[in-house]
Amino acid sequence: MLGRRIGSIGWFGAWCATAIVALALVGPRAARSQDLPAAEQAAIASAHPLATEAGHEIFGRGGNAFDAAVAVAAALAVVEPYSSGLGGGGFWLLHRARDGHEVMVDSREVAPSAATPDLFFDADGKPIPGATRRGGKSVAVPGVPAALVHIAERYGSLPLSVSLGPAVRYAREGFEVGSRYARIAKLRERFLQSLPVAARTFLDNDGAPRPGFVLRQPALAETMERVGARGRDGFYRGFVAQALVAAVNRAGGVWQPADLENYRVVERTPLRIDYRGATITTVALPSAGGIALAHSLQMLERFEFADARAPRNAHLVIEALRRAFQDRALHLGDDDFVAVPVERLTSRDYAARRAATIDPARATKSEELGNKRSMPPASGNTTHLSIIDRMGNRVAATLSINLLFGSGIVASGTGVLLNNEMDDFSLKADVPNAFRLRGGAANAVAPRKRPLSSMTPAFVEDEKGILIIGAPGGSRIVSQQLLAILDYVGSTTVDLARIVGAPRYHHQWWPDRVEIELDSFSPEWQSGLEAKGHRLRTVKRKWGNMQAVFKSKANGTVSIANDPRGGDVAWY
Repeated sequence: MLGRRIGSIGWFGAWCATAIVALALVGPRAARSQDLPAAEQAAIASAHPLATEAGHEIFGRGGNAFDAAVAVAAALAVVEPYSSGLGGGGFWLLHRARDGHEVMVDSREVAPSAATPDLFFDADGKPIPGATRRGGKSVAVPGVPAALVHIAERYGSLPLSVSLGPAVRYAREGFEVGSRYARIAKLRERFLQSLPVAARTFLDNDGAPRPGFVLRQPALAETMERVGARGRDGFYRGFVAQALVAAVNRAGGVWQPADLENYRVVERTPLRIDYRGATITTVALPSAGGIALAHSLQMLERFEFADARAPRNAHLVIEALRRAFQDRALHLGDDDFVAVPVERLTSRDYAARRAATIDPARATKSEELGNKRSMPPASGNTTHLSIIDRMGNRVAATLSINLLFGSGIVASGTGVLLNNEMDDFSLKADVPNAFRLRGGAANAVAPRKRPLSSMTPAFVEDEKGILIIGAPGGSRIVSQQLLAILDYVGSTTVDLARIVGAPRYHHQWWPDRVEIELDSFSPEWQSGLEAKGHRLRTVKRKWGNMQAVFKSKANGTVSIANDPRGGDVAWY
């Protein structure tokens, strides 16, 4: 198997929908039993029931996990346009059962060839308000279409047009939007109203639709059909490419046709971590999340550790996150462009030195660790899918367009909503992005460079079985994944519902505070951390929409869990 191996992971709460998913050769069944042989089982966890249904439809047509991942990702582009889509990017972890081959497929967006930091500053050297978040300058070249083609052709067993079929149908025939879509559209109503094509595409008579409104996207259906028929050329050349370049540049961008023609996904070696008997396989740069996860786990390995929610242990997790995010800010960027000390940052010796600075009795002030720059930007609105098929092939993929509804730019005639991932670059050390986060020179804008991301899909394997897990949430993805892994490894039994539903806390070095979910931690828990010197901030809304699949090694049964925080729970 590919991969670099590094290093040698309670209290739970909240309910989450979970079920056993069984798939016989004839197709999906709404079953919760565990009585089918493991060879006939498959599972999909996604953020929307229609996306999950699309994946099972492809299973029923003889597709494998990779075909299903293409179908689910494409369907999410239709039913969750505010989170991901053909105009965005993402990271994919693939495991091929027949030979154990594991690979990271990097479909992160790239800066256009004419992009420079100067584009985002005025004549006085001040950042142009909103330039990295709205308008053509905010848009990076999308990678999702190239990934769908690459995965289907290299790893799938069905024609791409077949795997895209359910998404094409949803886009053309329409689907009833749920409360989550209605709520997000209302939140971004004024933004969408300011963009005529986006308003016609995603609103109802220029207003946020109510639940039950049938959203049809015929132009997007045609684009997906072009990709299905022509592969890369259906998106990165011809009519679609021309329309994308025109739309971006009309809004102030600097795209050239060659930016699309030259886009390529990159297959990378995954990062592999050993932690207390478990092997965690996750993504490498340009995801900053994998290194931060590895570094945090290696530091925590130096302490006696059980329940990640107990105040004593929560203090240790917070201190590990504080140090991991500091290193992220100071060192990480696209290592195809800048030298990143990955070997040092992921070494046991370095983790031991960093862990030695953790005081079990007192919070370290972030300013005491040195440079006050905050971590590099991270994707803020994403989606995740976890899949395993009856052969044991598996996929964990996290996809994004950055902020809700991305840049808002929809190229006429294509239905493609474009990202605003240029905000994930660092302009200057003291210039924050949309999430009030700052970064360093390693993550500066440069032509054809990929911005850092927090997306951290992962496989976790131990004697209990195989866990496929991931989540959206911007910088909070790392802490979500860390807590879930600690919960999984620290338990002798597996309760997926509790793992994905457990209360969450987060620290990212700067600003120096611990964020906690509303109504999730007792006053005694909070006072215990405050007594150690932590400053707590309760976030009014819970975060994340974790999707998990688990296959037991004991009996081969497969189960899924969807985060109860997500408005749309997809399960069978």
